[in-house]
Amino acid sequence: MSSSAIDMATPDAIARYEPVIGLEVHVQLATATKIFCGCPTSFGASPNTNVCPVCLGLPGALPVLSREAVELAIKGGLALNCHIRSQSRFARKNYFYPDLPKGYQISQYDEPVAEHGFVDILVDGVEKRIGVTRVHMEDDAGKSIHDGFKDSDRYSYVDLNRCGTPLIEIVSDPDMRSSAEAYAYLTEVKQVLQFVEVSTCDMEKGHLRCDANVSVRLKGAEKFGTKAEVKNLNSFRFLKQALDYEIVRQVALLEGGGRVVQETRLYDPDLGETFTMRSKEDAHDYRYFPEPDLVPLRVGEKWLAEVRASMPELPACKRKRFIEEYGLRAYDAEVLTAARPASEYYETVAKVSGDPKIAANWVMGDLMALLKAEGKEIAASPVRPENLGELVKLIVKDEISGKLAKEIFPKMFSSGDSAGVVMEREGLKQISDTDALDRIIAEVIANNPKQVEQYRGGKTTVINFLVGQAMRATRGQANVTLVTGLLKRKLGTGEIC
Repeated sequence: MSSSAIDMATPDAIARYEPVIGLEVHVQLATATKIFCGCPTSFGASPNTNVCPVCLGLPGALPVLSREAVELAIKGGLALNCHIRSQSRFARKNYFYPDLPKGYQISQYDEPVAEHGFVDILVDGVEKRIGVTRVHMEDDAGKSIHDGFKDSDRYSYVDLNRCGTPLIEIVSDPDMRSSAEAYAYLTEVKQVLQFVEVSTCDMEKGHLRCDANVSVRLKGAEKFGTKAEVKNLNSFRFLKQALDYEIVRQVALLEGGGRVVQETRLYDPDLGETFTMRSKEDAHDYRYFPEPDLVPLRVGEKWLAEVRASMPELPACKRKRFIEEYGLRAYDAEVLTAARPASEYYETVAKVSGDPKIAANWVMGDLMALLKAEGKEIAASPVRPENLGELVKLIVKDEISGKLAKEIFPKMFSSGDSAGVVMEREGLKQISDTDALDRIIAEVIANNPKQVEQYRGGKTTVINFLVGQAMRATRGQANVTLVTGLLKRKLGTGEIC
């Protein structure tokens, strides 16, 4: 679309329209093998090596449904607050791509495994519930690789390793009204599925892909506009950029007297624009019919209860509990529940230390900083959560100062040792001997006569400076509470030594 045509979408024009957005999220299930055969799903294998007659679609090869894939699909449905159907059915979705050797995809059509769910999002401080229409299972196609630029030197290759990889497709209701809401929805879906270990959701490996359906209508109108689908958005940033562009494009078309065509489009991140890929298919174009080689999938109450019992606490529930039980701020609870390993690590630190708020500060601050510097995830932390909890407990019990703890902790991180081992080895125990502290305080008073005079003259905040001098003299090893008390006593009585 030309820049002059895009100019028709002025800010005033855009403000008159309301976007209507729905997302189709494709998620690779975290199984070791494919959905209908025993081939591995490992990423990065040599092309066309993780294949067999079933996933190659060879004549006479019959699919056998993976129980693990079904259980992960059920977990995904439960995590998205869906109703799990007692019976679902697989169907053949017919279309013809070079990387689809069967000539059809095994999917679910009118009887998905899960339906009628929701995801709660928060955008600009406003909560909103986005409906989930359905969650259905399917197998993935292969991958086409295009090489070369000139017509005489252009080649296309097909890698079928991905054929038969188990997927769930999560179809939202058209409830989102901005790219920010779509971004928040996809973020929440990813977090939830990672939490319950349904998928790694690694977008670089294609484990999470997103298609966006977007239309615009005049504000106050009830009828939806004509939608366009933007395919294969493989990053959160590209999703937001593609939606923002597509909204402007459609408004410009309508403002210029044109009409939006139902079609499938792709997003070019270099240009920041979407472009036509093909006319949009409808369901009848795929000629769905029941998969004759697979019986209906039945999920009994006992099986469903077993899967439900294996589910961990979901992020939203954990956030709420952290706020109510541990007294955390909403922001801190959100950071600490962004990933399941972080939430579990923090909770151990909180329980061992006995002070959840100080524990949160150490996990989000000192620990996260060192992990980031080393390029490590929290699951690979050299400091066990029990050991960090013991360090925080020493601070809480006033057995070491915060300054001394900050000297001990990096040594714990580099060695993997506990606080006690590091303190013993490095001679970093807290000084609580009053005789030893008396001598140090006497030196501080003698060396800082100006501040002593200010304190005795009524400027009591100077005590912080004097305490700092004492702590510096002891490399932070002095008991700060004891130092403060001794200083106040000596300064109050006029005692010098």
